[in-house]
Amino acid sequence: GGVGEMLKGFLPKRSVRKRMTVREAREVLKNQHAERLVDKEEVKEEARRRAQEEGIVFIDELDKVARREGAVGPDVSGEGVQRDLLPIVEGTVVSTRIGPVSTEHVLFIAAGAFHVAKPSDLIPELQGRFPIRVELSPLGPEEFYRILKEPENSLVRQYTELLKADGTELYFHEDALLAIAEAAYRANQALEDIGARRLATVLERVLEEVSFQTDLGRVEITRAYVEKRLEAVFASPDLTRFVL
Repeated sequence: GGVGEMLKGFLPKRSVRKRMTVREAREVLKNQHAERLVDKEEVKEEARRRAQEEGIVFIDELDKVARREGAVGPDVSGEGVQRDLLPIVEGTVVSTRIGPVSTEHVLFIAAGAFHVAKPSDLIPELQGRFPIRVELSPLGPEEFYRILKEPENSLVRQYTELLKADGTELYFHEDALLAIAEAAYRANQALEDIGARRLATVLERVLEEVSFQTDLGRVEITRAYVEKRLEAVFASPDLTRFVL
């Protein structure tokens, strides 16, 4: 029971016999020897040093804990989170699995959409710890196009690999990607600006028909195909709101 679990860490590990080739055995022995050469305490100390001297912490969606303007009654949960963040941002020592880490020289960056709340709705003490404020412009068609093209695991590649397993080979024309990017930008302008997340809903709508079929062979996605799939959606404001 519990005593056995406690003693397990002190007892020598039981050796396990395994048959393998000479090449496999050489690889295992090499890894075991390399592991013995690593000073784990030294690695932990270096990790602590880097975290303390070169660490960067990014806090996303900070607007979610800000008090909304015009809200009635105390916002206990949101203000509580802000007050919990305050000492960490100001500089304190926190416990981690590699030991105590000081946050005094750690760079903290916070971000949020602030559609409803404003940065001034945060508690004054926390506002003072983020003195530099930058307002970003909305993503445009060019940025959406790059998001579709450049990341290693972009949505386009994900859909291509997913449908390939069902016998469908997707091929996106460049003008089709531009049309999808333009549609995402247009939807963000007409509705709430949710940034790059809009690409997922637009792409899902474009590929809705082929996603539920199998063994279609090569399917070419052109600008005309994209515009045809989205034509009905953009024609109706209500449909745009609920579909995209």
